[in-house]
Amino acid sequence: MFSWPEFVGIEIEEIMNSTPAVFSLQNSNPLLAILWAGLTCGTLDITAALVVYGYFGRPPMRLLQGIAAGVLGSRSFQGGFSTALLGVFCHFFIAFSAATVYLMAIRWIPFLLEHAVISGALYGIAVYFFMNRVVVPLSGAIKYPFSLQMMAIGVVIHIFCIGLPIALVVQRFSMPQNESVRTALAR
Repeated sequence: MFSWPEFVGIEIEEIMNSTPAVFSLQNSNPLLAILWAGLTCGTLDITAALVVYGYFGRPPMRLLQGIAAGVLGSRSFQGGFSTALLGVFCHFFIAFSAATVYLMAIRWIPFLLEHAVISGALYGIAVYFFMNRVVVPLSGAIKYPFSLQMMAIGVVIHIFCIGLPIALVVQRFSMPQNESVRTALAR
């Protein structure tokens, strides 16, 4: 019988082990982790969005104003450069929030720290669906009709530009500095 945890070499006990001794965050720097994870994923994500939407003919100013529309609604498109800057601010606020949520989650779910690649990919998918099924519908952003092509592009962008960078940067700033602890984690 196929079992996903056994397939990837992970025991269920590893996933659910919340023993603080598994890893120590005493030598970690959570503010640096949030800063770098937020900056990294925010920069990668906005770059990917500008490239993709540029390919489909949307100018950068309109894309950034579209982000600000989450707060201002359709009037964001009459605000010029100032609403585009608000869009950049909102975008990075969300990026730092996503990094903060992930950092807080590793304190209760050590699996996220120990298996950053798997966790990051899954986190990117979760962030995509949270944004598109919760945040955007509750905001003033313009709602577009469903497109399988845009969903696939969005999920891939969220995996590689949001989930993985956040997970890897947080892991980098949260792993114990003591080599013997790293060796124990690798087993």
